[in-house]
Amino acid sequence: MTGSVGSSKRIDLRSLKRVADLAASDWDRCAGQDNPFISHAFLDALEQSGCVTPRTGWQPLHLVAEIGGAVAGILPLYVKGHSQGEYIFDHGWAEAYARAGGQYYPKLLSAVPFTPVTGPRFLVAPGQDFGAVASALLHGAQGIANQHGLSSLHVNFLPEEQADWAGQQPDLLLRLGEQFHWLNEGYADFEAFLAALASRKRKAIRKERRDAVAAGIEIVTLQGGDLKPEHWDAFFEFYMDTGSRKWGRPYLNRDFFSRLHDSMAERVVLVMARRAGRWIAGAWNMLGSDALYGRNWGCSEYHPGLHFECCYYQAIDYAIRHGLVRVEAGAQGEHKLARGYLPVPIHSAHWMADPGFQQAVARYLEEERAYMAGMIEALDQHSPFRQVQAEPETE
Repeated sequence: MTGSVGSSKRIDLRSLKRVADLAASDWDRCAGQDNPFISHAFLDALEQSGCVTPRTGWQPLHLVAEIGGAVAGILPLYVKGHSQGEYIFDHGWAEAYARAGGQYYPKLLSAVPFTPVTGPRFLVAPGQDFGAVASALLHGAQGIANQHGLSSLHVNFLPEEQADWAGQQPDLLLRLGEQFHWLNEGYADFEAFLAALASRKRKAIRKERRDAVAAGIEIVTLQGGDLKPEHWDAFFEFYMDTGSRKWGRPYLNRDFFSRLHDSMAERVVLVMARRAGRWIAGAWNMLGSDALYGRNWGCSEYHPGLHFECCYYQAIDYAIRHGLVRVEAGAQGEHKLARGYLPVPIHSAHWMADPGFQQAVARYLEEERAYMAGMIEALDQHSPFRQVQAEPETE
C-alpha cells in the first residue's frame, strides 16, 4: 500500500501480524515514553502470552507507515470478532446493523486491548508531519476494511489533540464519554489534599481509611526490584476470582504478568494488602511519565473500605509523593467522585463502511455528545472540593 495524503513525500504502508515483527526501537521511537500501554513491551506481552490472538477474537494487523524505508508512524490495529475488552460500548450498533441485514463483525479497532486508558493511537515518529502520516495510516486502515469487507473502523481513547485532528477528518465520527481522574494541584501530602475537600467528604475519607486497616491489615506498595513471583501469584489469584465474577472469564493470564514483570517491572506499581502474614488483596497500577494508571483489583477477603484504600487513596498518595500530575482510575464509577476523582471527557473516533449506517450513527452520536457533555457538567457540580467562600472550616 502507498499513500501520500497531504505530503510530497511518498508514504509506504505495510501491516504486521505481530508486534514482534517490528524492532522495539522503531516501535518505541514512534510511541514515545509517556504512556506504558502503547509500548512495544506491553503490547508484545499481550500477544506472546496468548491473551491477544485470533483465537480470543483479537487478530493483530498493525499498520506501519514508512518514508524512505524508515518507520514514520504506526497505527496499532486489530481485527475484532466481538466487542469485548474495549470499554467503548458499541453493542447497540452491532445489534442495529444486524437488524438491518448487515454483519457488524469482524470490524477494525485501534486500541490497547483490555485497557480503558487514553493515549496516542496514531503513533508518529518525531520530526515527521503528523497530519500526513496519520492521514496515510487512517486511509490505509479504511482500505483494509474495504478490501476485506469489514464493517467499520474504531479508534478508542484518543488524547484530546488527536481527537481534535480526527474531528477535522470528513469521514470520522467523534464520540464523547467520561471517566473520573484525580488531578494533582501541587499537594504537599495526602493531608493537604484532604484539606481541599469539603469537611463532610474529608471526614468520610478519614473514616474509610481507618476502617480499611482496622482488622490489622498492612498495605505495601511494590515496584521494580521489590516485586517477586509470590506477589504476582497472589495478585493473579485475586484477579482471577474478581474477574470471573465480573466478566465470566478474565482477559489476562499468568504468563502475561510474568512477561510484564520481566520487561516492565519499573513501570508496575502493585499495591498489596496483608493480614496475619497472608496476602488478601491487591491493586495493579502502571506508571507513566506524569500519571499513574489504575488497572485491576482483586481480593480474597472482604473488608469495608479496603477496595477504596488500595485502588484510590494509595494511588493518590503515590502520585503526590512522586510529583505525578494525575491518577486515572479506569472505566466508569461515579462513586469515585466522592473520593476526589473528577469527571473528564474521553474521546473516540468511528467510521462505518456503509454510508447509510454512517449517517445513522452520526445522528445518534450528535445526540449522545450533547447528553454526555451535560452529564459531565452536572457531575462536576457535585465536586467534593471545598467551596472556600461558602463553607467554614469545621472538624
